[in-house]
Amino acid sequence: MAASGKNLPGDTLRLRITVVEPPPGILWALQSGLDGIVPATAQTKSRITFDFTVEVAPDAPAGAVRLRGPAVQGKPGGRFVYLRMGSYAGQDLASGWRAKISLEGISRKLLDAALAKRSTVLEARFAGTAKNGGPACASVPLLGDGWTVA
Repeated sequence: MAASGKNLPGDTLRLRITVVEPPPGILWALQSGLDGIVPATAQTKSRITFDFTVEVAPDAPAGAVRLRGPAVQGKPGGRFVYLRMGSYAGQDLASGWRAKISLEGISRKLLDAALAKRSTVLEARFAGTAKNGGPACASVPLLGDGWTVA
């Protein structure tokens, strides 16, 4: 990244989304583009992890963060990532769901910290099981402080 705080073309940001305590028997996948799906990077009974990269747009207004790439959905100022579940993730189920994870909590300070050291990952975690026992879907609240340096 340039010393001025401006992003250079091609800056990439490593992101990780961790689903904590997902309901058993449900397949999860990261949405890429309109209909593509990407499997989890790692999975245990208590955690599902998705690691991916996004491009940092160099044309963001001063102090703002604008991310783009195949996994990024939405308009500037309202960017997010979808995790798909059940039939939406390719599982042979009658039902499918999507969890919407906002990228708007990624601040300029977090971005600068992550880009300063290429091994840094920004991580968000959320509870994978809804109150009804099914998978968490729609806009999901992030655990802890939201996006953090991992």
